Amino acid sequence: MRSSMKTPVSVLRLPRGPDPNSRGFDPNSPRFVALCPTTVPSSSSSSSGSADEEEQRLRAELRERFLRTLLLMTGKRVRFDMHEHVRVHARFGASDIDVLTLQVSDLETPLGVQREALLRCQDVIACSFEAREGARSVATV
Repeated sequence: MRSSMKTPVSVLRLPRGPDPNSRGFDPNSPRFVALCPTTVPSSSSSSSGSADEEEQRLRAELRERFLRTLLLMTGKRVRFDMHEHVRVHARFGASDIDVLTLQVSDLETPLGVQREALLRCQDVIACSFEAREGARSVATV
């Protein structure tokens, strides 16, 4: 039996970013400042120091939970609730480092199925998936 070669898919290469690591944004840009505001005040006192440490600890714990949820979602069928009452289903693949986009496969939309797609996180209200047999987990992105 002769195996047929699959048609190659073209790859879109994005331009390099302004910084040496090619993260794609300038730390002084309005977008970076809006997405990554600093919560630590420039003058620190002993009373606010413990509050800052507590806030940092809580943020780290929440971030770790969120990243563990993303790991659990990998390869699973996920329901995404989006704006305008749109609900789509897809197999979750990955997210970018800033969690601004989600890579999914077999995206079932009202218009049809897309084999591969990127979902912008600002369009997603919530997502849910089966964490274990019979248990449903809901995460807001």
